[in-house]
Amino acid sequence: MSYLVNGREFDREPAPGQCLRTFLRELGHFGVKKGCDAGDCGACTVWLDGVPVHSCITPAFRADGREVTTIEGLGRPGAPHPVQRQFEDAPGFQCGFCTAGMIMTSATFTEEQKADLPRALKGNLCRCTGYRAIEDAVKGVGAVETAAPGRAVGTSVGAPAARDVVTGHAEFTMDTHVDGMLHLKVLHSPHAHALIRSIDKSAALAVPGVHRVYTWRDVPRRRFTTAIHTDHLVDPDDTYVLDDTVRFAGQRVAAVLADTVGAAEEGCRRLAVEYEVLPAVFGPEAAMADGAPQLHGSDDPFVRDPVHNILVELHTHIGDVDAGFAAADVIHEGTYFSPRVQHAHLETHGSIAWVEDGRLNVRTSSQSPSIAKVKLEYLFALRSDQLRVFCERVGGGFGGKQEVITEDLVALATLDTGRPTCLEFTREEEFTTASPRHPMSLTVRLGAKVDGTLTAFQVRNVSNTGAYGNHGGETLYAGGAAVMIYRCPNKKYDAYSVYTNTVPSGALRGYGMTQPAFAVESAMDELARALHLDPLELRRRNIVRPGDPLVALHDGPDDVVFTEDGLAECIDLVGEALARTAGQAAPGPEWFVGTGVASSLHETAPPTEHLSEAWVTLGDDLIYELAVGTVEFGEGTSTAHVQIAAGQLGTTPSRIRLVQSDTDRTGFDTGAFASAGLFVAGNAVLRAAGAVRDRILEFAAAHTGVHVVMCAMDDDGVLCGDRRVPLAELVALARGRGIRFTAARKAYGSPRSVTSNTQGFRVAVHRVTGEIRVLYSVQAADAGVIINPAQVRGQIEGGVAQGIGFALTENHHVDDHGAMTNPNLRNYRIPTYADIPRTDVLLVGSADSVGPMRAKGMAECCINPVAPALANAVHDATGVRFRALPLTPERVYGRLPAERSVPAGRAP
Repeated sequence: MSYLVNGREFDREPAPGQCLRTFLRELGHFGVKKGCDAGDCGACTVWLDGVPVHSCITPAFRADGREVTTIEGLGRPGAPHPVQRQFEDAPGFQCGFCTAGMIMTSATFTEEQKADLPRALKGNLCRCTGYRAIEDAVKGVGAVETAAPGRAVGTSVGAPAARDVVTGHAEFTMDTHVDGMLHLKVLHSPHAHALIRSIDKSAALAVPGVHRVYTWRDVPRRRFTTAIHTDHLVDPDDTYVLDDTVRFAGQRVAAVLADTVGAAEEGCRRLAVEYEVLPAVFGPEAAMADGAPQLHGSDDPFVRDPVHNILVELHTHIGDVDAGFAAADVIHEGTYFSPRVQHAHLETHGSIAWVEDGRLNVRTSSQSPSIAKVKLEYLFALRSDQLRVFCERVGGGFGGKQEVITEDLVALATLDTGRPTCLEFTREEEFTTASPRHPMSLTVRLGAKVDGTLTAFQVRNVSNTGAYGNHGGETLYAGGAAVMIYRCPNKKYDAYSVYTNTVPSGALRGYGMTQPAFAVESAMDELARALHLDPLELRRRNIVRPGDPLVALHDGPDDVVFTEDGLAECIDLVGEALARTAGQAAPGPEWFVGTGVASSLHETAPPTEHLSEAWVTLGDDLIYELAVGTVEFGEGTSTAHVQIAAGQLGTTPSRIRLVQSDTDRTGFDTGAFASAGLFVAGNAVLRAAGAVRDRILEFAAAHTGVHVVMCAMDDDGVLCGDRRVPLAELVALARGRGIRFTAARKAYGSPRSVTSNTQGFRVAVHRVTGEIRVLYSVQAADAGVIINPAQVRGQIEGGVAQGIGFALTENHHVDDHGAMTNPNLRNYRIPTYADIPRTDVLLVGSADSVGPMRAKGMAECCINPVAPALANAVHDATGVRFRALPLTPERVYGRLPAERSVPAGRAP
């Protein structure tokens, strides 16, 4: 067969049944991505004779004798296609994993298609951007700016990897070829709870190409936690690489290593496993009941109460809530449920391992290569110098890659065989075995005086941590921020993290605060209506202000600094925006219309120790090398770090060369999660760049005889009084004296500050179908000093879009046996372009007290108020309160008034 790919001919026969996506990647065209292998996401889009197709569902043989164009062949070297330039200039990407497919689709659009993007983009998904930046890119609306020397901060400069992303040359985890690589596939348990009595490997080992079968008998018997934190003691060591007890449907049973993915999969199918099925329990309340099946042994030291399956419980109070309720004029109580939801980052989990110069190398899709390295050292008894862990660009994370769930198996197989090994999750494995958000049921009881003053605030939180406790305790503690947001002399918080026979829960954007925010902000809305107060006014009267104690789980001292009244301004800005747009027309007479608001506070770093180290060096080529361990997966920290360094060094971002996320080439970094990529690593970059600047200025002052206070950086030179000394001259002089302009600095996640967000929605609810349509979306955010305006707006737009998906469309369906029944993007239903409105982003003009350049992270906190604001808007429209998510049309329709008439005061 003959294939013409990007103008080059290939004479090659595809394997029987091979799809075009895998065939093109075998030819080295790694810009063709895998997001689903089901035709759902569009990340694999290529042109076949100029027509865009999903290559994952296109048989390779159909391209025989035809012209194939991939993202790499769309433009010419040094001359990108106009649409590639538009995506670079918008910028129309965040993590960039979907970008090649988006561009290949968009570059074929007619003007008519550009005018109907909901239809034209229906086959391409993005989890990061919220689609508005993609719309701007398609329509040629640019936002990227050029920064003057020393003035990068506050400018919407482009991402360092922007050109590589839009041309398909940015490397993601699996975008490489390693000679002799073997492939791992995993056999997953069909049972929610069972003992493994025996595993017969013989038939699997007889499959041609199978090299090894690993069971629980073949791996180190060391307990660990897959969760990633600097202090591993905050998470329970309740997991083994492979175990003889399975506790959820989907858990690893065995791993097969083979020459090909197909052989490994066939080996898994041929394993003969004898199970002793045990009783299972799927709900946390049932799991806590007397006589419930016990998931973990009574001798396990990490479990708070193994008999009742309680991993962690918290009981804390301030004042006297009973007295507070007795003093209340109005009491509201309600129970609110947030379900299990998935990250659905388009790049699935995956790792590649190989041995080089006697050292194990692991290339992985992780939010923390530093801590992944520490865990692998522990599991396999390796010295630090025997192991390197690194990341290329990561295709989305949202907390889902704050785990070690592929690295251990590839390390095991490579250490055993000496051969390179790859493990890449399928989309189904992503849904059924990776760690989704914790389902939480929260009962909120509020007491207030007739003027709205809170007298009592009580919360009971029951969290389903699943079969293992990774992140179970920390997310429970994090929920205290929802209690912290309001002043009240009497507070009580009782919380339980409970084991069940379901997929282990983990970290997800918002990290334990999104679920309590839904409960508390919904309850505040209900309380406001009971008091006949405007919901915004009730919040204004009760929010914490600077000088108030941030009372959450205790009234003792902490390291949180609270100096700005950003929350009050967020509330005012959203209130004004909703009033300003109040004249919006409803879609038609059959729609109810209502507005809703919600607020949140979010600490700018986690309470557990967070550490980052940055190195800055001025090279002989007069380029500053910035080395920092933080991973880039779309949150924009790479761009912000370059801007911070350029600002400190008085130069432009183009003169900063970034090295990142590689334990051989960068210092330790706890990881890019909990907003610490900007807050902690940003401070490390600020200090390291400032130290190099000071060394250069001191050297220049000594060289010129001018006092250092009269010296200043000037792009590629130093101004010393009325003389300008080129950096080239200073570098040559320093080199002759054995001096290097280099510095390393560390930063810690303490002290911390808080950021705040308020979300407003105007929605229409169809009285016949229950469909919810967002008419207007606005979020006000206190982000401190804005380092990159386009990136901040993009993060907020993406967070709102993800929150809308969690609230309206996404549902992790689990059957009576604990197995997920919709493990694919088509049926799980993350939002498409057509589902997401443009959000007005309003930024509070504030300055943080402890953040780098007085900035605050904004990638995580923006999601917290979205779901409650939507639920409050739906209640305002229909008069019906929904206390459980998601608000799917069938659920909404089922509770609308039987006569489907417009509620009084809610006419469109």
